[in-house]
Amino acid sequence: MNFDFSEKEKTFLAQVSNTMAAFSKAQDLESGDPSMIRNHLTDSLAVLAPLDYLKIGLLKEGAPLSGTLALMAAMEQLSGIAPSIFLSVEMSTRLFGRILRLQEPADDRPKIVEKLALGEVIGAVALSESAMNVENDPLATIGIREGGRIAVSGAKSYVVNGPIADWFAVVGRLDDQTAVYLIEKETPGLTLTERIETMGYDGLAICGLELDSVMVPESHIIGPIETNRCLDLLKLWENQILIAAALGMMKSSFEAARDYAKSHRSGGKPVIAYQEVGFKLSEMLTLYQTSQLYAYRAAWMADEDPKEAGVLTLCAKVFCTEAAESVAGKALQILSGEGYRSGGAAERAYRCAKFGQIAGISTEIARVRIGDAALGRR
Repeated sequence: MNFDFSEKEKTFLAQVSNTMAAFSKAQDLESGDPSMIRNHLTDSLAVLAPLDYLKIGLLKEGAPLSGTLALMAAMEQLSGIAPSIFLSVEMSTRLFGRILRLQEPADDRPKIVEKLALGEVIGAVALSESAMNVENDPLATIGIREGGRIAVSGAKSYVVNGPIADWFAVVGRLDDQTAVYLIEKETPGLTLTERIETMGYDGLAICGLELDSVMVPESHIIGPIETNRCLDLLKLWENQILIAAALGMMKSSFEAARDYAKSHRSGGKPVIAYQEVGFKLSEMLTLYQTSQLYAYRAAWMADEDPKEAGVLTLCAKVFCTEAAESVAGKALQILSGEGYRSGGAAERAYRCAKFGQIAGISTEIARVRIGDAALGRR
């Protein structure tokens, strides 16, 4: 395993970080104003596109980095600066975009992929139904063949980018297997629910979908695909995004607490001079760097040995997402009243961290899957 990056890669990662940090200072990308969320995302895509950030993991030609390990490092840079924008970008470009490439396309999918890479299209993936994951409950969204088209009916919940998306990748059933239906916004029969208010990710647009005999042409169907293979792949990609989100939150929380401890005084001496503060910072840094190594190893394994990557990614998901909450909590302790104010990096991370633990495959279910793998049951 080699987790070192070349000078070219390091330069690119720094460029993403510096460019987005400067851009985020010009406007509040975490604002929960519904009228501004699409504008913030499209503006961010316009900033990221010239850097070729959106091509990573999506297009082979023109991408500045290659491989899942490099992608994880790139995602970490963005997630620490603007959590909501990060999740919106990745669920659109990386998750939605990768789905479009699951099969050799025979329609206009390549054009959509090109527009994703240019930041000109917003995608959304509709996977969850009654809960935030589909691990325990079968997919109830069904497609029925009617002539040369498929009538899709069902309901989806917690669709990231739902209120602002141009295209939806709706995961459902077809011929007793799994299929993905590509549906353009404003298609008859497709209804968006009200935006879901959440305790974290204020700048994220999430809603549900209701599908009532939405007619989808055969050319806009990916699959049918064997169910376990399809769902495992989608959840692997989603969990990689959530792991990167956790890394970014830990990085921003630690740096906020460290800088505060160095620059503020309490009881006549610098906050950093108190031993218990030093202990907390050391624990935070240990959790962050261990999480980073765990995440990088899982990402490396996704390319080197995909069969083993699933369980290792679940291990990283459990450790990283739970560590993110712990690091953010410790940062709030050091920041004291300053940390309790709304809008700080640690306060924002503390509210966002729980999402990573319950989205994708929840950490509870992940533990069961990890245990099954350890016992040779899966």
